[in-house]
Amino acid sequence: QVQLVESGGGLVQPGGSLRLSCAASGVILTSNLLGWYRQAPGKQRELVATITTGGFINYADSVKGRFAISRDNAKNTVVLQMNSLKPEDTAVYFCKYIDRRSDYWGQGTQVTVAS
Repeated sequence: QVQLVESGGGLVQPGGSLRLSCAASGVILTSNLLGWYRQAPGKQRELVATITTGGFINYADSVKGRFAISRDNAKNTVVLQMNSLKPEDTAVYFCKYIDRRSDYWGQGTQVTVAS
């Protein structure tokens, strides 16, 4: 079992920045993937960015050049630095953990970009 705790959401003006953090605890395998997904009202959940323990990173086209994902393998944490935020980035952001056994989701944190 893996537990994920997210933090860092909130309200920000267009063009602003936010930093999301997620801490994983429980039975963590040495090879895993941590990532961020988001779900806007009335839309499907979509990938934002993921990073493996080996450092392989994948970004959604819509956030490339604006968002940066990083992780600390020793602490089992993942951070999403979001810059140049747009109103269309407004969504609930979910942390996700995947290993060879299963996948787990965090409870989600709201990000609202509005003036």
